Amino acid sequence: MELTKQTPAGGLQVIQGYGRAGFKVSGVRHEGSILVLPDQTMSWPVGKTSELTLQSLKPIIETNPAIEIVIVGCGASLSMLPLTLREVMRSKKIGIESMDTGAACRTFNVLVGEGRRVAAALIAL
Repeated sequence: MELTKQTPAGGLQVIQGYGRAGFKVSGVRHEGSILVLPDQTMSWPVGKTSELTLQSLKPIIETNPAIEIVIVGCGASLSMLPLTLREVMRSKKIGIESMDTGAACRTFNVLVGEGRRVAAALIAL
């Protein structure tokens, strides 16, 4: 599904589309699940929310300057994130929200447009 034809300014990442098995971010097609940071997108070896761990979010946690909020795209439908993961992220002063992957892509773009320090952890459909 195409979200926007907008091209990012200043190196910021914008999710332009998503669909079966991948995403288009800032003009580049990515296969499989991805992490989208403010200035880069990388492959992410998570295929379902049960595989989501603190270690899998390490690139987001270590981003400097710090990320304010992580939007987790859980695939085709919403899944609750483990309580311990939410608590650890809160202790690091990083908000974390889960939603289906389509909603996560749209939410990420809105927050980027507002100038927020946001990251997305997106499980491919």
